[in-house]
Amino acid sequence: MSVNITFLGGTGTVTGSKYLVRHDGKCLLVDCGLFQGYKLLRLRNWTPLPIAPNQVDAVVLTHAHLDHSGYLPLLVKEGFTGHVYATTGTRDLCRILLPDSGHIQEEDAAFANRHAFSKHSPALPLYTRQDALDCLRLLKAVDFGKSFEPLPGWRITFSPAGHILGAASVLLEVAGRRILFSGDLGRPDDLIMNPPAAAPMADTVLIESTYGDSEHPKEDVVAELGPALKKLAKRGGVAVIPVFAVGRAQALLHAIHLLKLRGGLPHSLPVFLDSPMAVNTTHLFEHHQGEHRLSSKEAHALTRSATMVSSTDESRALANRHGPMVILSASGMATGGRVLHHLALYAGNHRNMIILTGFQAPGTRGAALSSGAKSVRIHGRDVAVNAEVVQLQSASAHADANQILAWLRTLPQAPDQVYVVHGELGPSDELRKRIKHELGWRAMVPEHGSTWPT
Repeated sequence: MSVNITFLGGTGTVTGSKYLVRHDGKCLLVDCGLFQGYKLLRLRNWTPLPIAPNQVDAVVLTHAHLDHSGYLPLLVKEGFTGHVYATTGTRDLCRILLPDSGHIQEEDAAFANRHAFSKHSPALPLYTRQDALDCLRLLKAVDFGKSFEPLPGWRITFSPAGHILGAASVLLEVAGRRILFSGDLGRPDDLIMNPPAAAPMADTVLIESTYGDSEHPKEDVVAELGPALKKLAKRGGVAVIPVFAVGRAQALLHAIHLLKLRGGLPHSLPVFLDSPMAVNTTHLFEHHQGEHRLSSKEAHALTRSATMVSSTDESRALANRHGPMVILSASGMATGGRVLHHLALYAGNHRNMIILTGFQAPGTRGAALSSGAKSVRIHGRDVAVNAEVVQLQSASAHADANQILAWLRTLPQAPDQVYVVHGELGPSDELRKRIKHELGWRAMVPEHGSTWPT
């Protein structure tokens, strides 16, 4: 019996990762992510999968970011009843991210209805906070390095991928085939996360390609962030930093903490972390000590490095403060969440600053800001962008092209086939060419919805 993979997301885009593995009448879904960015992609979230959710036998998650886990509440809502396997860190983060995602979607739908700017009446959320809470009971945590069977005869092993807490590469062994899903690979030189573990032997590899055509600068995020915030503090402005609540928020907090310790920023510069899930995630670093570079003292300091803002009243109260100050708020690509309210309030003033900290998927507000847009549309109205926009080049949590290739070289022997996924078409194809020419391996970029053998 052959083993094949249907690519239901994460192809031609960095979002919506879903890889359906079929063998002998059984179906395993590796990752269950939301599409983000262009409306054409977001609409896929509303389109039924080509397989009924109740026909999926089990789900395995590489990590908790919503482009890998955020479709799970809908899958369960529409009939999936199997187990969802993940590392302990991923389980803990999903307990934070998924209910928050449902809450944000409910809030956005309610806001659209109050202000009547949706084409749909009434506007509905993709799923609710309760839907997300309902799906959490299916999560089963498994430690790194401990093999388990999500289905009889199907063996899975998680290995550390760096990137964020709990992030894993997934080795699937079934019917004599070894299939390796890289997940999102972290950087070997990340400010707070440990480097990815070496790759195990595999016949087929699915490799991410977010930065498949580029190289990160040698400068680290502390050195790059310092001059921008120093300039902001001097002119008394407000810095709005859209952050990914898991990973980049904590890296930026640690970087700002280091800048203050080293005298690169005034200790008095107020810093606010305005994201309930980022606040909760920051506290998790103390409970997952072995997965990151921070000492227990540094992990504790992280929780005290900013004013932690949880309630909506506290968030609104920030509007009554004057600069200088720094507001870190989700989401990282400015696609939703509280950061939109801060952008609407502060983007119009030239004394202020918008600092972008990671990959900005095409079609997102973050990508528009990064490309120099003079206005962005927020909650149904156009907001002028007069604030200085700074795109940090050193803050990404993803491996760059050279680092991806270095990780692939740790494979004990050449695989039969490499599928290049989780990237825009340009970076994915550039990485495909490098894998072919530099490693001499078979590689291809699969199309969305296509099915290929392992």
